[in-house]
Amino acid sequence: MTSTAPSAGTLAHLPTDWAARHTDWGLGAHVGDQTALLDLACVPGARPLVLAVLAGALPVGAQVLAVTATTREADDLAAALAAFLDPALVEVFPSWETLPHERLSPRNDTVGRRLAVLRRLAHADAHAPGAAGPLKIVVAPVRAVLQPIARGLGDLTPVALAAGDERPLERVVEDLVAAAYSRTDLVERRGEFAVRGGILDVFPPTEEHPLRVEFWGDTVEEIRWFRVADQRSLEVAEGGLWAPPCREVLLTDDVRERARDLATRLPGVADLLEKVAEGIAVEGMESLQPVLVEAMQTLPDTLGAGSLIVLADPERIRTRAHDLVATSEEFLEASWSNAAAGNAVPIDLRGCSTRAPIARSRACARTPSPVVCRGGPSPPSLLMPS
Repeated sequence: MTSTAPSAGTLAHLPTDWAARHTDWGLGAHVGDQTALLDLACVPGARPLVLAVLAGALPVGAQVLAVTATTREADDLAAALAAFLDPALVEVFPSWETLPHERLSPRNDTVGRRLAVLRRLAHADAHAPGAAGPLKIVVAPVRAVLQPIARGLGDLTPVALAAGDERPLERVVEDLVAAAYSRTDLVERRGEFAVRGGILDVFPPTEEHPLRVEFWGDTVEEIRWFRVADQRSLEVAEGGLWAPPCREVLLTDDVRERARDLATRLPGVADLLEKVAEGIAVEGMESLQPVLVEAMQTLPDTLGAGSLIVLADPERIRTRAHDLVATSEEFLEASWSNAAAGNAVPIDLRGCSTRAPIARSRACARTPSPVVCRGGPSPPSLLMPS
């Protein structure tokens, strides 16, 4: 006998019914508190229902941040939540696939998904469905919660077009270049775009298929999906084009100036800094964020007032967090050993004191209990003691 997973929203009535029948379950005190953190210890199958109930009790503009131990658990939890809530209200905030000291950049689709979530947290459009609308639950592995992010990433404006819009094609191309998209002759990978006459092909990092935008003068006439394999157009994209940036470090004038000043002070990564100073997007430059951007923050800092952070299986999360920090330190030391043998120097910013949020996040990692602060002296962090 085969079982079929419930379709989206099939059990949407359960959170409301359950909340009405269980008014004394002891969670009400957590909801609405600006610094609320909840340890959730229950069987895995009950977590989606509990989270859906909590999300329904939050004020407008607040979110539930559900933290899991691993990325797979985050993906599974988000999929299960679709049975209780509109899937458009739930999103996974992924972590980088790279370590902080590596000279590697995260994948375009990972960056695009992260920036799309941050954009919706900072500037959700209540009248826009899907990718630009508000969020109620953000599911994130603890690795994504621990990693500091550049402040203001949610303010980066995606390139958005809809049929009937008036926009010069040249201006759209400039916006895509500024958002770190690469211009090519033929679009084949995420983060690329191509221009042929009045036709613009774009492959946003958050989409499964690229989009083809047809212009008539400065007017967007039609937007369709198309296949990479044969470049043939498919059905009309009803939602239009919504293309978030492809990198978390954009080569603005301020970033280039900081890179130029730091090139002589950080000789180990001078080769990367010199390219950034020239406006060249180089592999691994995201690891230089702490010294290139104005300030850093963590994912909980981006949540709305009255939000709730829920640790799904808190003991595993704290253990995983401790292991992640220890593993990162071990790999960094191994990278220095390789550098002594003539290989590339790792990106080691431990000695930089210009970005206090990272140091404070590390300090929170060694506190005896979880700390959640909004607007306080130290950013939220979910780590365990040494």
